Amino acid sequence: QVQLVESGGGLVQAGGSLRLSCAASGLTFRQHSIGWFRQAPGKEREFVGANIWGSSSTPYTDDAKGRFTISRDNAKNTVYLQMSSLKVEDTAVYYCAAGFRTGDIYNKDAYNYWGSGTQVTVSS
Repeated sequence: QVQLVESGGGLVQAGGSLRLSCAASGLTFRQHSIGWFRQAPGKEREFVGANIWGSSSTPYTDDAKGRFTISRDNAKNTVYLQMSSLKVEDTAVYYCAAGFRTGDIYNKDAYNYWGSGTQVTVSS
């Protein structure tokens, strides 16, 4: 049974930092791209960034670039999302997702498995 479990969310002041973790089990982790998405109340789930399987490539949205960093530890089957210089607009539920051998990382439908999300709230 495949499981993706996000952790590390919480309440932080604007300008602060958080590190989210996505721990995976039940899948061939090295062969999956891992994406981070977020969904704010009343909005669509949107792409934040991803680590593409088999490479060190980690594309981000323009908004995330320079503030967010994705890293991957294949030995621990875990991907991290380090977020800094957080803004109130970053408030959302953050999800990680795994897509088998996919390079179509911006497309939610390309991901086979999803976690249940972790809440990030940034206060002003």
